[in-house]
Amino acid sequence: MQVQLPDELYHTAKAIAEQREWSLAEVVRRGMEYMAIAYPLRPSARDWELPVLKEEQFRADFDHLDFKALAENDQRGDLPR
Repeated sequence: MQVQLPDELYHTAKAIAEQREWSLAEVVRRGMEYMAIAYPLRPSARDWELPVLKEEQFRADFDHLDFKALAENDQRGDLPR
């Protein structure tokens, strides 16, 4: 497994490990254990399923839509219907 960390966080973790005479792996493991306690998994979480487009929601002009404009409008909150 590989994990990428910002340099500052990596150096802080290395310093923690050195001060406590732990390995870096021990610091990472303890940090992950803490996160698992602080942010438990939600029991009601279901696997995501691809939504099925209902026939009445289909746009006949789909192949002529300007997706860039739609995305820009969506970011501003004014998505046309």
